[in-house]
Amino acid sequence: MKTLLRAALFSLFSFIALPALAQDAPVNINEASVEALTTLPGIGAVKAQAIVDDRKANGDYKSLEDLTRVDGIGEATVANLSEKATL
Repeated sequence: MKTLLRAALFSLFSFIALPALAQDAPVNINEASVEALTTLPGIGAVKAQAIVDDRKANGDYKSLEDLTRVDGIGEATVANLSEKATL
């Protein structure tokens, strides 16, 4: 019985951890939805929507530094995205 309980708990915790493990893949800021952009550090729903709006108005980003053209995103935010975001 203990083995069955342990196996069930292991399965449950493994299933819960899957979204966190899936986040290891960088988010493509030129293709990502608002929802995907909000998974990035320092990017909430408002900034994510601003990124999508800016991308539609001005075209794809050529570098992560181009994100600074979005109000509220500065060099510190861009530096925090270097390993989490891609083009």
